[in-house]
Amino acid sequence: MFHEYSENMIGADNQQERLKTASWISGFTDGEGSFVISVIKNSTTRFGKQLFPEFVITQGAKSLNALVAIKEFFGCGSIVLNKRCDNHNEHLYRYCVRSISELKEIIIPFFDQFPLKTYKQNDFVLFKKVVEMMSKKLHLKEDGWNKILTIASKTNRKKIRF
Repeated sequence: MFHEYSENMIGADNQQERLKTASWISGFTDGEGSFVISVIKNSTTRFGKQLFPEFVITQGAKSLNALVAIKEFFGCGSIVLNKRCDNHNEHLYRYCVRSISELKEIIIPFFDQFPLKTYKQNDFVLFKKVVEMMSKKLHLKEDGWNKILTIASKTNRKKIRF
């Protein structure tokens, strides 16, 4: 998707700039981003919980312009303010993409083409599996739900899961 798009741009300079930006976004995500599969209690759902796959990059208010540039690059997602109530001087902003279709059609193909270089690549691979399973509605069946929970428990290795 991104390679085809860059070939359609006019001039070699635009193509080079798009590739530089794509590489920068991949590297920035390695440092500041995450691929999260949240499980949230929701008594109205079949299993009493709900799955939220989410691509997230978090930055302080001083670097909000980086998140705006990333949002413009992808053309999807949203930027949300997380007000801080601790001793830090600035609030945090989160660029996040939660839509299964946007994750599947935009975010995942991007990181397939511009892979991460850190351990986050492993989280991405697991995240990709979960998004694919959810796009096939496998999370609505008990065996699919359990497989997704098993996969999700292996992501974000610094966090205690479930």
